Amino acid sequence: MRATARRHIERHRTDRIGWLRAAVLGANDGIVSTASLIVGVAAAHASHGSIVMTGVAGLAAGAMSMAAGEYVSVHSQADTEEADLARERTELDEDPAAELRELTAIYVGRGLPHPLATQVAQALMAHDALGAHARDELGISEAFSAQPLQAAMASAASFTVGAALPLGVAWLADGPQLITWVAALSIVFLAGLGALAARAGGAKVLPSTWRVTLWGALAMAVTAAAGVLFSGVA
Repeated sequence: MRATARRHIERHRTDRIGWLRAAVLGANDGIVSTASLIVGVAAAHASHGSIVMTGVAGLAAGAMSMAAGEYVSVHSQADTEEADLARERTELDEDPAAELRELTAIYVGRGLPHPLATQVAQALMAHDALGAHARDELGISEAFSAQPLQAAMASAASFTVGAALPLGVAWLADGPQLITWVAALSIVFLAGLGALAARAGGAKVLPSTWRVTLWGALAMAVTAAAGVLFSGVA
């Protein structure tokens, strides 16, 4: 009986990079900035209503800021990519032989013998010349290409979710224990976010968790100190 060939299936996570980066950044910023605002205002002995309203304002402003910032930033990257592709398209039309030599040299630099590199470059340019040069010369691929609207929506949504966590704690916790509850649970939220992001991206959980919790705790500590320091100014 002839053995049946089994298909080798690989699962990669590079196609998640665009939205995963924006989502993790948005959620992390939502937790850290909102929790820090709440802790800072609470440390200045503000009323519970003022603390909650500060958190609400921080959520709304932060979500819009993240969306706008991501859209503008990623759109600038997309514009740069499009300009490079337009330039490459012109060069392919004007001097395809030079572009073939250029692509061949890239493959030689990666370890292919010159005759084989030439064959590969010819085959790829015959199939999709612009795509071959975009990928191997410019480093532009579908998985890493800029998606401004996707990044903006992911950032705004994840920021809102992240900010809602410490805001909900502040809403429920009143009195002298508010700072403790918000700070402690925000660190727990950040640890969970770090672990979730690491699992989604296939990275190690512990370093990711440690990074986000360390910087989140530092941000809350600095903001609390500022609230105490300037509590008598208002």
